[in-house]
Formats: sequence, C-alpha cells, structure tokens
Amino acid sequence: MSPRPFIFLLLLTAFGLGGCDKNEPVHNSRFLAFGTLTDVSIVGVPRKKAIAAVESLEQDFTIMNHAWHAWAPGPLTRTNKLLSEGKRFAVPPSVLVLMQKSAELARKSDNLFNPAIGRLIRLWGFQRDSLEPWQPPDKQAVRELVEANPTMDDIRIDGIHARCNNPQVQLDFGAIGKGYGIDLAIEHLQEMGINNAIVNSGGDLRAIGSRGGHPWRIAIRGASGSGILGFLYISGDESVFTSGNYERNYLWKGKVYHHIIDPRSGYPARGTRSVTVIHDNATEADAAATALFVAGPKDWYRIARQMGIKYVLLVDEDNIVHMNPAMAKRVHLMDKHQIVDISPPLREGSKTAPQ
Repeated sequence: MSPRPFIFLLLLTAFGLGGCDKNEPVHNSRFLAFGTLTDVSIVGVPRKKAIAAVESLEQDFTIMNHAWHAWAPGPLTRTNKLLSEGKRFAVPPSVLVLMQKSAELARKSDNLFNPAIGRLIRLWGFQRDSLEPWQPPDKQAVRELVEANPTMDDIRIDGIHARCNNPQVQLDFGAIGKGYGIDLAIEHLQEMGINNAIVNSGGDLRAIGSRGGHPWRIAIRGASGSGILGFLYISGDESVFTSGNYERNYLWKGKVYHHIIDPRSGYPARGTRSVTVIHDNATEADAAATALFVAGPKDWYRIARQMGIKYVLLVDEDNIVHMNPAMAKRVHLMDKHQIVDISPPLREGSKTAPQ
C-alpha cells in the first residue's frame, strides 16, 4: 500500500483561477476517481514532472477507494464487522489513522461531526452508488439507532488495536476522508518539490503557493448547488470546504432528503443550506463544514470556536448569509443586495482586526 493514499468523494464544481505569469508553466489535469472528477493544477515545474506527480496521485486514489469505501468489501467494511462483534482486533493502518483523527474532531464538535453513524447513513439510503428514489426509513428504526447513541468514544483504541462496546457503531468516513486525502495529496506534491499547486475535488480544495505570483481565485457555489454565491482569494496554504444539502439527495413523494444526517435526531439536518469554511488544513475543514451544517444558524458560532475555525460562511434556509467578520472581509458576494448577518469575532482580538 502506498504511504500517501488518499480519497476524494464528491462531485466537481467550477472554481476560478487568478492570472498567471506567462513564464510560469502551468499543468492542469483532470481525472475520474470514485465517480468524481478531480482537478489538479501544478505551477512552475517541467511538464514531465507534473505529469508524473498527477499519475502518482491518481494511483493513490485507487488504493484508498478500496481502503475507505463504506459499503464495498475492503478494510473499512471488515473493520466495521469486527467493531460490531465487540472483539479486540488489529486495525488496518489506513483505517486507524482516520479513526484517531475522527475521534478528536468529533469531541471538539460535540459529536455533530460523527463518523460512527454509518448505520443511520445506510438506513437513509446514502451508502449506495446511485441516488435513485428511496423510501425514507421507518421512524422506529431511526429512533432505535438514535437511542443507541453510537459515537467515536465507544471505540477504545490501544496502540494498533481497537475494541467497541456499542454494536450499533458503524464507521463512515464520508465527512473526513476527502479532506484527509487532499492533505496527503498536497504533502505528496511538496515532497516532490512542488510548492505551487491546487487540488480540487467537488469544489473542496487545498491550495499552496500561488499561480504565477497571483493568488488563487476560488468560487463559492450557490446554496442551491448552481451558480456562484461569491468568490475569495487564497495564497500561501489554505483549504476551502463546503457542505451543502444539494450534494447528495433524492426525491421521495415530492420531498427532498439530503445526506447530512443530524446524529441527535437521526434525520437530515434542518436549518442550513450550505456552509463554507477556510482553514489551514483540509482534514479539519472537511469535518468542520459538516459539523457547522448540523449546528445550523443558531449554534454554528459556538461549534466553530470549539473547533478552532477562523472563517465561516453559512447560508440558512431563508437564504440569509451568516459570517464572522474575518470571513466577511475575504468574501466578495455576487449579489450586492444579499442579506448578511455578521457575528461577533470568532477569536478574541482588537477591534481594528476582527477575526
């Protein structure tokens, strides 16, 4: 197994790129992995080296699709079987690292980010390759899983071994795997001496350096999943992740059901249409986007502070945009008449430099 495996799970969305110095070579690649288009842009290295880098990343995608797939046979499905049996077992390394990261981030989010609710996700029909109409689950079945309260704290990790004391725990890394994979992809590129690049999967991305001396121009998808809500510029090393109710959903008897399940109710989270965060690493940005979506317009601020997130934009069900002051300074909204609610700063600081 490759020491730098990674995964991307969602669909591609358009993103803008800043201008580029004509003397700086730019290599743009797009490939399909896990039914998802992934864009990689590499700046300032010879074409042959850029092609080799992308080919290496694509191979890692294939490996990690097998390792982290929540319903196809592989290391994660075998791990879930052993967790349900309550046995002590050696966890595959590719799964163990995500278990450890997930446990930490779940605690910081008050378990609003909760990869242990795989059974609920399956019950709602989101552990399948196609999203054709699906009958919503029986209320009693949902209630029983909520009452069982599966969390990452039910798993006891001892070195490379683990044991679970709650048979209803089933891991699904759909809300963290892509972010962790993007982090590994960027690390891989840096190890190859590539310091100016962007890896984008479904509009979720991490960018390092710049594009020929210009910042990367990133579009934020509209809350309906189409159009552009606004854009921002990033440079240096930052990740931008969005969770939206448009990403994976199905229609049943005139009602749309989306894939972001609130662990507290067992039903698709309500109150939010989309959340976009900027953070210094993709793994935490991925988990935070989901947690803040579930937290909703009334509680996103508290959860963001607990998770150490400094930039948040949330669109609620009334299409009101909620942002902290630091995010408001960075986002250029397309609609000048957009209703915006600015929160207090997420970090303690001076009035002249709100965060």
